[in-house]
This record gives sequence, C-alpha cells and structure tokens, in this order.
Amino acid sequence: MTASSASSASSAARWPADDADDSGLLAALLDGMDAALVAFAADGTVTHWNHEAERILGWTTTEAVGRTGLAGWAVRKEDADEIDAALTAAMRSPGRQVQEFALLTKDGHRVLVRTQASAVRGPGGRVAGVYCAFSEVHTQLDLERSIALSEALFEDASWGVVLIDADLRPAVVNAHAARALGVGRTALLGRPLGDLLAQGVEELECALQHVLAEGAPPAVAELWVTLRSEEAELPRRCWRSGFVRLASPLAEEPVPLGVAWLFQDVTAAKRAEQDSSLLRFRAHQLHRAGRAAADCPDPAEAAAVHLDFALAGFADHGLVDLASMPAPEPYGAVAEDTYEDGPYEGAADDACDAASDASPDEESDAECAAATGRRPRRSAPRLVRTLASPAGSPGPSERVPATGIPAPYVPGHPALQAYERGGSVRASAGPASPEGWAAARNWPDGTVHGLCVVLRSRGRTLGVATFLRAPARRPFDRADADYAEEVAARIAAALDLAGAASL
Repeated sequence: MTASSASSASSAARWPADDADDSGLLAALLDGMDAALVAFAADGTVTHWNHEAERILGWTTTEAVGRTGLAGWAVRKEDADEIDAALTAAMRSPGRQVQEFALLTKDGHRVLVRTQASAVRGPGGRVAGVYCAFSEVHTQLDLERSIALSEALFEDASWGVVLIDADLRPAVVNAHAARALGVGRTALLGRPLGDLLAQGVEELECALQHVLAEGAPPAVAELWVTLRSEEAELPRRCWRSGFVRLASPLAEEPVPLGVAWLFQDVTAAKRAEQDSSLLRFRAHQLHRAGRAAADCPDPAEAAAVHLDFALAGFADHGLVDLASMPAPEPYGAVAEDTYEDGPYEGAADDACDAASDASPDEESDAECAAATGRRPRRSAPRLVRTLASPAGSPGPSERVPATGIPAPYVPGHPALQAYERGGSVRASAGPASPEGWAAARNWPDGTVHGLCVVLRSRGRTLGVATFLRAPARRPFDRADADYAEEVAARIAAALDLAGAASL
C-alpha cells in the first residue's frame, strides 16, 4: 500500500455519500485504487468496500456494505476488540495510524494485513467516520524491499550502477560508477555516453539498444573501454557488465523506462588471465621449437626454426645479424687508443666482475683497465645479416647468402646498442610515426616497434636478433624482452654450433 493510495482513500472518503451526481466518480476512484479500502460510519457501519478488498478477503461489496463492524465475518471474535479499539483511536487522533491486523477471508483463512486508518471529517470538522486502507503484509514487504534494494544499489553497492534512459543517457548514477567514470554523480546526468568514453562506446550503446528492444541478455558481457581524457591517454579497462530492462509496473503494456547497467572493473583479473595464457602459449612454442630443431641436421637450419616459432603471435618480422671480425689495419697505421681517460670508480670490483664474464681476450683488457684506472672502449661491431623472415609474404625464415657485407646500420642503431650493452633494447616510432622511420634503421616498411636482443653463447657475444612489429601490434614490453632473450639464447646456441661445425 502506497502513500498515494492512502491519500486517494482519504479524499474518496470525504465525498458525501448521498451525492448522486458524484457516486459514479467515487465508485471508479475507489475501485481503481491499488490498495484495499473499507470505510465505516461513526456508528461502525461499513459504508465503502472496493474491489481490492474483495480480491484479498473474498467478500463482495454487496455482502460487506451495511454490516456493523468486522467481528464475526471479516475478523475473528477473539481479535475484534483489538481492531475496534484501533479504529476508535484513529477516529480521535489526527493523521494516519499504521497497524497490522489479522483479517479473515470468506473461506476461513487468516490474512495478515498492514493498515492505515484515518478519521473522516464532515464540513464542520465533526468526525463522520473512519477509513481503513490495507494491503497484504507480504506485498508491502516486497515493496519496501524493492525500495531498500534500489537505495542500497545507488548508495553502498560495490558494483557500478547506472540507470540509462531510453535516449541512452545516464539518468541515475551511484557513487561507485561515478568513481569508475572519473566524474561527479551529477555531472554524468543527461550527457551522451560518447562524452565519457573514448573507446568502447559503440559496443556499450549496441548492448543498451538490444536490451531495450529484446530484453536482458542471458549472461554478463565483458566490455573493454577507455575513459575520455584531455590530459593524457588512459589505459583500457575491462568492465564486466550486466543489463536489466526497466518497465513501468503501472502501465497495462510494458513500456520501457530505460536500462539498468551494472558493471564491475575486472581489469586486473583479466590482465592476469591474459598474462597466464600468454605464458602458457610461449612455453608451448619453445617446447615445439626445441622438438622441431632437434630433427634438423644443420644447426643453422635449427636456428631458423627457433626464429619461426618465436614469431608466431609475437612479432611480424625477425632478423639475425652475426658479428664479424673487423678488417685488419693497413700496414704502418697507428693503432688507436683502446682506452678512455677518466677515473674508473670501483675498479677492483668491476675488474673481478668483468673478468668472470669476459672472454680470455677481454679479460686482459679488464685487468689493464683496473690497473690504469681507464675504461676499455669497445669498437663499433660489424653485423652481417645471417637469417631473415620474408618481409613481403609469409613463409619460413631463410639463410642470407654469406657475402660478408655488414648491414648498413648507422651509429646509435638499436642493434648496435644491444651489442655494445650486452642486453635488450626496445625502440618505437611513437604515436606520430615519422615518414621513413623504419627505412632509416634498415628495417622493413611498416615497422613501428623494434626489439633487439644480444646473442650470447659460451661467454661470447655472437651478434644480435631483432624482432619487429607493425602498427597493428602494441609496443614491446619487459615481458616481451624476457621471452626474446630466451629465444635468442637458443638461436645463439644453434649458430655457435653451426660455426663450430664449419671449422
């Protein structure tokens, strides 16, 4: 029973019962109420009994109107005194009196109802009777639970809740959703979703339109969105979303009021799931590559197999460059100083570290540097292309004919940096890729991301492996570099074996 129903009952009870002109309007008003109503005259005679009261208790209007009190037919005799006292108190008290009573149906069952009773006064303020509007307790509890649930969702819920109207604009937003969207609760109202989301708005609007037309989907959906920001590009978020179509309970035919969109940020869980899946895939690729390379009679062919398996789902192109011995100096030329002047901090400690990792030729350089306080200067390597994946069409990696001509890498090239540093070097063209960025690095056209890792075997640096990505892929990250280093170690071992076999 709602407050509006009680107000309508109070207004209806004030209509003069003997006014024939308004009797039809009064009857329609009483029968159209969503709460049951019974009205009593000052002497306790039932004067009004609507259809909802007939539905709940089973007594028709003809059977109820004219009876004195409810005792013996609508109320058990044991409960009659309590109800009569409550109705008498309502006639003497201002406002509404809320009580819960057990009424009796026509077939003898008891029904617990919640009542609102209020006095009916005549034109002079004299009490003319009392009306009692009531509904079943479980119906009232269902209504109260619905209201409480709605208030809790929009205040304390750990999920984001957004009420979207039929125009696909937010109408009500809870605090969690406002925090997730990065704006205030009132600032969201009435704005198009495109003003809030930079990516994913098309998928969201499509889902909302489907719910408005067809109803709620059978399962939740995971939407990847990016919030709109003028300051910087924000990372993508994964929102696990559920949708419920809202319809008016007062209309005879369901009229959609909008869609309730409930979502929860599951980005961390999805990232962890994706990372685990990626690690499993890469471990499987390494296993398959090892099995396939074991059947290759030529170690260089085994290195190409490792490169091919590494490119799957990882990069678009792969290059392998091996370092060659520098050309001998002309007879009579003065050798350049291979040491750089300047203090060498921690010379003794660094000498031990360098000597433990260096080859026999480099070991003497480290010891000399520690003794003299000067750092050895490594000359620029001469990298010769050995393996390359096809740049134009897909296919297996092939060995490049051994011409001995070094790759035309300019100073500061990522491959040269990786060789000199003995680690991995990542390079990206950035959002605004300049024309000729890939050509300037002697990489295939369309390359925007590069990862160069050093090839080391038996304590020696053999060369550099380069992995390249097109714009459709994301830039390389630290996890990619770790995987590339694992692949490079296998390629280096195979190429080292190929070099030893050629001796």
